[in-house]
Amino acid sequence: MQALEGAFTAPAPLVVNPAGASPVIVVCEHASCFVPPELKSLGLDAESLKSHIAWDPGALAVAEGISSRLDAVLVASQVSRLVYDCNRPPGVEGAVPARSEVFDIPGNQGLGQAERDTRIALVYEPFRAGLASVIAAADSPSIIVTVHSFTPIYNGKTRDVELGILHDTDSRLADAMLENTHWHTALDVRRNEPYGPEDGVTHTLRENAVRAGLHNVMIEIRNDLITTPREQDAMAAMLSGWIVSGLRELGVAIPGEEA
Repeated sequence: MQALEGAFTAPAPLVVNPAGASPVIVVCEHASCFVPPELKSLGLDAESLKSHIAWDPGALAVAEGISSRLDAVLVASQVSRLVYDCNRPPGVEGAVPARSEVFDIPGNQGLGQAERDTRIALVYEPFRAGLASVIAAADSPSIIVTVHSFTPIYNGKTRDVELGILHDTDSRLADAMLENTHWHTALDVRRNEPYGPEDGVTHTLRENAVRAGLHNVMIEIRNDLITTPREQDAMAAMLSGWIVSGLRELGVAIPGEEA
């Protein structure tokens, strides 16, 4: 096998509760801020690598809480989105960003196609294949729920939205959840905010659910609401009940649901 240019050692995607009985599959593409040591921190300092540009703080803990409550499989990337953003398809600039918000990413600047192909082969393809395998192994049609967090201040502007319910062309589950918002939370909840399909954030949904006609939704949580284990657990509990309620509106039952 030909050596990959700029090769490094990357951990495999994390799969939690692989024998989960729920049709729900929870996905967390930006769960980790880990950068393989061979990439020399991408030229960033430690503080930057722990900030929101490198991952979605709190998202994995919330995703794990949903997985536990719904007895759902969880698939999560264990590599920083600055190495490769698993919610972006190969070929788009943002998959290996040279700049994130106001931060330049030195280790991603001036990359040749061979180096980008290495990132795809070692990070994106294992994640894509791992998620596809979990979906294929399910006994019933899967429901894809992706969990993300976002920064309350972006490019110097404060974001008032606290929780985003996102969808691509298939809005069935998002619609059902949004219709019942007031029963589950008093947070400022908005459709397709702070991002939407036009921002390229629904790749996982399109690739794994929309094309196959599977129910799906993307959840964006403002990260200042999930900074502690207690906040993360409370958010997971609320979202679990809300997801189950939305699915019930669509005639989908969750076996052994905790809601």
